[in-house]
Amino acid sequence: MSFSETTRVRAREIIARYPADRSRSALLPLLHLVQSEEGYVSPAGVEFCAEVLGLNKAQVGAVATFYTMYKRKPTGDYLVSVCTNTMCDMLGGQAVYDTLAEHLGVGHEETTADGKITLEHAECLAACDYGPVMTVNYDFFDNVEPQGALGVVQELQAGGRPMPTRGARLCTLKEMAVQLAGFADERDGAVADGGPGEPSLRGLRLAEQHGISVPGFDPRTPIRSKAEADRAAAEAKAKAEAEKPAPAPRDARAAEAAGAAANPPAGDRKPAGDAAGAQERNLKDAETGTDADGADPADANGTGVRK
Repeated sequence: MSFSETTRVRAREIIARYPADRSRSALLPLLHLVQSEEGYVSPAGVEFCAEVLGLNKAQVGAVATFYTMYKRKPTGDYLVSVCTNTMCDMLGGQAVYDTLAEHLGVGHEETTADGKITLEHAECLAACDYGPVMTVNYDFFDNVEPQGALGVVQELQAGGRPMPTRGARLCTLKEMAVQLAGFADERDGAVADGGPGEPSLRGLRLAEQHGISVPGFDPRTPIRSKAEADRAAAEAKAKAEAEKPAPAPRDARAAEAAGAAANPPAGDRKPAGDAAGAQERNLKDAETGTDADGADPADANGTGVRK
């Protein structure tokens, strides 16, 4: 497959993010990039990544087969992942997966005939406090039960884009791969939509109750654009520089130096009780066969009879 010029331009942009002698670090986002065009990492995608990074295909393939987010066969527009690990399974995750598998007529890592939905069970989706959880293209649907999950899938089949419980507005797998490659989602409202769930905010709520929260922080504040974030960082840096304390006066420095001089670090000298005279005396007694009182150590009972 010949990749589009847009993909090639983006590939060069990705590589330019890294030092010249560390260009192979660009491999992970490049794999997401080729997946954003093909919907999976094909042999052609592996060859493309190897070509632009000066690697061999075995090196690229080793990485592409290690991470589960890189799909090695065509995947649907919507990747539906159901957590069936211990916590979610105990809460009904397997029942959710079984219901969807029966409805879609597919199994693990299989895609519907129309190419729209791929189903998979996930070992963990890192959202145990919302279990059982399901993701669609890595956006969360929390506390799902079989019929609710079925409703999400049916809406996808009908051409809709159901709103995730939290996070950004739902997108296709290819659109998600563009974001994972490090490019902004240009869809209107894609970042500002959604919000955090209450279990995620529990620690923040407790901090507020105990008066240790950051003043004026609103967890529902929309994420700023890169330009806004850069501007805020520059302003914060300038403010920190302005508030930096003045150098310590000379007399304070002199006092500090005097204190250090009066408290030298510990040396390697022998302990006070380990005097050389005592050592020499003990060695002499051992050579003559007597103890410190002049007695023969073999005469242990003091009777004059050697043992």
